[in-house]
Amino acid sequence: MAKLDLFKFVPFRLNRLGAEVSAALSNEYRARYGLDIPEWRVMATLGLRDEACSAQYIAQCTRTHKSTISRAVTALLERALIARVENADDRREFRLALTDQGRALYEELIPGLLRREQEILGCLTPQERKEFARLLGKLEDSLDLVRAPRPMSEIEVC
Repeated sequence: MAKLDLFKFVPFRLNRLGAEVSAALSNEYRARYGLDIPEWRVMATLGLRDEACSAQYIAQCTRTHKSTISRAVTALLERALIARVENADDRREFRLALTDQGRALYEELIPGLLRREQEILGCLTPQERKEFARLLGKLEDSLDLVRAPRPMSEIEVC
């Protein structure tokens, strides 16, 4: 019978790495701004866009369960960091957008997150970083992941 070495199993390693990177980045926005990871993912998705989008879009882009996104949206609405925007085509549907306060917080966070990303990637040479980004893209393509617009840097950090 074949055995599975979990620590050599690529899906496990990717999941573990993703969780560690998210936790490391969350230190930038949790202590100072009181945002958790799902709240930051909502803000990061909205921060990339010039126009409002649905919570469903955010859930798809971030691969986060819709109930988790819903809770994050509720918390961000209560803090007035995001707002509901009526859809002109369907008045029953609301989209989400950053408020001026939310945009200011988002823009204040970006330099620290980019700095932290560089620290995390510091063990890689510039060529290795480029190859890593290429290989991540290749894996995403092979899984036919819907790609959102590229965020702040070549490697997605949300």
